[in-house]
Amino acid sequence: MRKRPLGKTGLEVSELALGTWGLSGDGYGPVAEGEIERVIPRALELGIDLFDTADIYGKGEMERTLGRLLPKDTTMIVTKIGTDLASVPPRKRFEVGFLRASFEQSQDRIGREALDIVLLHNPSMLAMATTEPFDFLKELKKRGTLKAWGVSAGSVEVARSAIHHGADVIELAYNLFVAADLHEIAGDLAESGAAVLARSILSHGLLTGHWTAERDFNRPDHRADRWTGNELKQRISQLEALRPVVTGPVLTLRSAAIRFVMSNQLVTSAVLGPRSVAQLEQLVREAGFGPPYLRDTALAELAARLKGVGILV
Repeated sequence: MRKRPLGKTGLEVSELALGTWGLSGDGYGPVAEGEIERVIPRALELGIDLFDTADIYGKGEMERTLGRLLPKDTTMIVTKIGTDLASVPPRKRFEVGFLRASFEQSQDRIGREALDIVLLHNPSMLAMATTEPFDFLKELKKRGTLKAWGVSAGSVEVARSAIHHGADVIELAYNLFVAADLHEIAGDLAESGAAVLARSILSHGLLTGHWTAERDFNRPDHRADRWTGNELKQRISQLEALRPVVTGPVLTLRSAAIRFVMSNQLVTSAVLGPRSVAQLEQLVREAGFGPPYLRDTALAELAARLKGVGILV
């Protein structure tokens, strides 16, 4: 497992990270019994040392599980705060008092006095209008109870604002269907030195290329509400433009999607979302063993094909 610099922090992390939203059961429904206890140790064996979670995944149980299973000195945990599950309905909260309580609860669950990376969890631009959340995280870093901080962003505007406020880490969706946001802030990232964690690299499974246009999802799987029937049909039809890149060492569309993310040197780590050991091993294997993950000519051809089917990169 190769490593990449975590932006300007002076730290290095594995270029593949293990995401835990799917493992928690929150994103796609229940996970097979015992699979969590197998996936996390197997990720360690494969060389993954960066683990992505949030204080709300499994109502805090994923933080607790990672804290229990991961060695403190050789791994880093990214967690996210800023969601109030006790509110009905749950809502975003970024006032300092709530963030402080959330941070301390994450410390307790993870079992680390100094947390590695803490991100504000999908704030709106309204929440970004005050410096208080950023000042709070900066103070924690100054005290030595936090190594790096940042924002899990849902838009270019939020990501750019976080960079302006001095964020060490930006997490955002980046995949073959959603590439323009990262490319738009490339200059800001290069100037600031902020690290990038790329999430949703397979577009929630769509980029595996295994679905038909009639695919149905049952709640609580979040994909039941993510696309309309027509949107899903359009996306699946667009997949055909990507298939010519599946050649040589790129054995599957899933492999092409992972390699596309890893080919971008702005990306520090690509966050995988397996729900089983078999899926984890498959994803790591198909990522390849080092650059070039995709040839420059293949990347150029991909951009042209995507543009041809209406996808801006």
